[in-house]
Amino acid sequence: MPERQLTAIDRLIGHFDSALRTVFGTPIGSGRDNPADSEEPHALSAMEKAESLCLMRVNHAGEVCAQALYQGQALTAQRGDTREQMRQAAAEENDHLAWCKQRVKELGGHTSLLNPFWYGGSFVIGAVTGLTGDKWSLGFLAETERQVVNHLDGHLDRLSADDTRSRVILEQMKVDEARHRSMATNAGGSELPEPVKRLMTLMSRLMTTTAYRI
Repeated sequence: MPERQLTAIDRLIGHFDSALRTVFGTPIGSGRDNPADSEEPHALSAMEKAESLCLMRVNHAGEVCAQALYQGQALTAQRGDTREQMRQAAAEENDHLAWCKQRVKELGGHTSLLNPFWYGGSFVIGAVTGLTGDKWSLGFLAETERQVVNHLDGHLDRLSADDTRSRVILEQMKVDEARHRSMATNAGGSELPEPVKRLMTLMSRLMTTTAYRI
């Protein structure tokens, strides 16, 4: 039998399901093992543990945003191959989401209470970006991933050297994000104007500062 073509309603239902899984449930990832599983836990001081918890909560919130951006961009992408690239990258971002959530729980904390807000706002941004055309949507993705890699470098500098379980998660995330950036650039993403990049940086700082505490 020929494969059924998805309608716009089908895709909306799929995105709604993804949103519920991302914010409240267990998202569907690529099936990779958590890199932290290969690391033995080390004793952390109360200060080191608190810092790791806050940083991993920020990273989890960032992955909620990333998932929403991908879903929004995939919804409004003009080309089928662009949508497929977004879906493939989203599966790996779901791995990050699960790994960060697990680590937050191991550290005895909770994920950001504002995750529904982060998801909703990022989904709208992604959908609007997709409407501007695939080259700008891919360019937005490439710039987002560039900023995420810089953000992960900063977190790796702040984590205790003894928190190897958090470190290996962030290091794998960094590898994946850099690959997603290359994918978007190679697929025809255009470099964004500097004012847009600065606005993206300001929005990222707002999210990270808030999620660190809430």
